[in-house]
Amino acid sequence: MPTATISDVLRQQNIGSTLEVKGWVRTFRSNRFIALNDGSCQGNVQCVVDFESFSEVLLKRVTTGASISVTGEVVASQGSGQAVEIMVKKLEVLGDCPTDSFPLQPKRHSLEFLREIAHLRMRTNTFGAVMRVRHTAAFAVHEFFNDQGFVYLHTPIITSSDAEGAGELFRVTTLPADGAPKTDSGETDFSKDFFEKPTNLTVSGQLEGELGAMGLGKIYTFGPTFRAENSNTTRHLSEFWMIEPEMAFHDLQDNMDLAEAFCKAIIQAVLDRCKEDLAFLDQRFTQEEQGKPQQQRSEQGLIEKLQFVVENPFVRCTYTEAIDILKNSKPNKKGQFKYPIEEWGADLQSEHERFLVEKHFKSPVILFDYPAKIKAFYMRLNEDGKTVRAMDVLFPGIGEMVGGSQREERHDVLVEKMKAVGIDPSHLDWYLDTRKYGTCVHSGFGLGFERMVQFVTGMGNIRDVIPFPRTPGNAEF
Repeated sequence: MPTATISDVLRQQNIGSTLEVKGWVRTFRSNRFIALNDGSCQGNVQCVVDFESFSEVLLKRVTTGASISVTGEVVASQGSGQAVEIMVKKLEVLGDCPTDSFPLQPKRHSLEFLREIAHLRMRTNTFGAVMRVRHTAAFAVHEFFNDQGFVYLHTPIITSSDAEGAGELFRVTTLPADGAPKTDSGETDFSKDFFEKPTNLTVSGQLEGELGAMGLGKIYTFGPTFRAENSNTTRHLSEFWMIEPEMAFHDLQDNMDLAEAFCKAIIQAVLDRCKEDLAFLDQRFTQEEQGKPQQQRSEQGLIEKLQFVVENPFVRCTYTEAIDILKNSKPNKKGQFKYPIEEWGADLQSEHERFLVEKHFKSPVILFDYPAKIKAFYMRLNEDGKTVRAMDVLFPGIGEMVGGSQREERHDVLVEKMKAVGIDPSHLDWYLDTRKYGTCVHSGFGLGFERMVQFVTGMGNIRDVIPFPRTPGNAEF
């Protein structure tokens, strides 16, 4: 007997066929109607039981959360809400689920509660939808870059470099926590460590990605990254997934074009392939928005917002133009910004980014040509000597979705910039070699995958778009 997924049963609607389905019981009503779900789709298949044909002992084991196997005939549904149902001929309980202790009952659970039982929350409608959308978005990432002729490069997770120079690192060591060997000056002697030098979990694959681009032309990375930043916000994780393309012979304009096309491709793939899950998430998004104060509500529904981003060009605006807009904005003049904008050179915060996107332009925005002093050392210095060829893509409800730049390809300029921020050039001699041997204009960007998933699912907290969130004080499972 072929085993079918519930997605297949609901999609194909092969009335008259006999098949087997397996899944977890969502509900069992009137000792007759089993709502069964196997995670393959948002919908349940209704399995109709003739309770007189099965023992009472067996039917009592059909509880919410139990895993069962059902064999029966697909028939046209007699009730509303589904086109087909299965008339059960054979029923087997594969795994019992005690109702008195099973935490997922047929009712609405808070997201905070579900985070505490992240090992079970993927059985809910919300997290089933989010994880299927996440899968589709991840597949679309590889699809996009493969179609564009990029090479998928696996950059190291353990590294001795700090790409951003921010120092927010998770150390990797085999030295004992107590009694680590010391040098004569009293510092930890890393020459006795496994790698014989200080190492950490990667904060970015960018620097290694640049090495790949300087030999392969166009590469992208897609892997886990780690930040030991003590940020308890709805937009930050300590472990998250980053997508980082690097392209030789691409300038800032090429970089912005690629970033816009890439974002739209992911969103379009989700719109095309996740209609059922998006319909559910759209309804959920609307309910969540109704619980907010009027001025904080989104003017568009979830699907409407996704379609708007795909169908409209991203506004491009220099940092200098953005500062003028923000300085003269009502929130700034009325003291409503937490961080007032007073002068050119200010580091834009999320509230400023969201104002530009949601209130002023009402469109995704690409800001570019930022002050050099607030951006990383590897960004290409403009001819004015005070700005760099950096660009950020800003999205509604999220703020920064993409951060990137044209990279500094001039060896001498790069060395001076490294020294200015306290980076010893000898520690990155391998990186500098690409500027000594056949340097060229090149660019790249990074997109935080969870932020994109957060945007396309409408979830309010980034902890709810990754299976097992890692945040300060939380490393469960």
